[in-house]
Amino acid sequence: MIKGITLVRPIASAEVFAQLSSLLLSLGLEPGKGWQDPDGQGAAFLAPVGNLELVTGRPPAVPELLIETTQLDHVHAAIHQWLLTTNRAEEIAILLSTPELTHWNSRLFTVRLDDTLTVGFWQSENPFHNTPGAIEGDLSAVGMRFAIVTTRWNTVITDRLLQGSLDALHRSGTAKQDVDIVRVPGAWEVPSAARSLAEMKSEKTPGTKKYDAIITLGCLLRGETAHYEAIYNEVARGIGQSQQDTGTPHAFGVLTCETLEQALDRAGLKAGNKGFEAAIAAIEMVSIQRKLEQKAGK
Repeated sequence: MIKGITLVRPIASAEVFAQLSSLLLSLGLEPGKGWQDPDGQGAAFLAPVGNLELVTGRPPAVPELLIETTQLDHVHAAIHQWLLTTNRAEEIAILLSTPELTHWNSRLFTVRLDDTLTVGFWQSENPFHNTPGAIEGDLSAVGMRFAIVTTRWNTVITDRLLQGSLDALHRSGTAKQDVDIVRVPGAWEVPSAARSLAEMKSEKTPGTKKYDAIITLGCLLRGETAHYEAIYNEVARGIGQSQQDTGTPHAFGVLTCETLEQALDRAGLKAGNKGFEAAIAAIEMVSIQRKLEQKAGK
């Protein structure tokens, strides 16, 4: 399974390289693994979702480097402020365009770092994603804390699920020290561990919970146990009950498959990685919960 795509973009000068790196870091992109040698250097920046677009014939009338956002006006204001810190206030009107509608139902603005590099920032205007009154979760996990419960049984599957969950969390901005992993013997023990973690209190902030969400991972194969359905029903019930009783979101990443081949497919081989999907669901539910709490406070 393809894990990710990296687009290597040469930068004309060290000065522009430093400016672009500073800009991306100021917008919250997670730095990846960089490199440096006597002949040059590189810097990687990780985003929650990547997209590789290939074109032929007429090139699109947009910058080569495009970054999709969810709050375009806030990003525009942040870049305006960033330009002020670079002592280029007198050039802002030239370097930074205003957000404008495009023919592909989006809004777009650009920032020109030099004559060789212009970066575009855009946001979809699709009504489905911008329904008035609809509360949707964001996929930024910066500052969130998670606990992952996984099993030692069927580790050939659960380790792949765990890797998918960690990949999703770190790509979305979760710091490594804000993720705790708990291994239990098998799927039957997952609900008990999830309940204990969901009830733990924060030592740093009294009165709050230690974890914003719990991610549960496991794998049950029908061919390995005669009481497969009984175990699955109790595991699902226990995880759901823990979520309802504690109010802490629990993401469900326990696979129930007929064969090992099916489980491998759902753990990243052919049908996506359900551990990755569970982590993304956990991030979104924490975001939704915070927005609902904020709205209730107002």
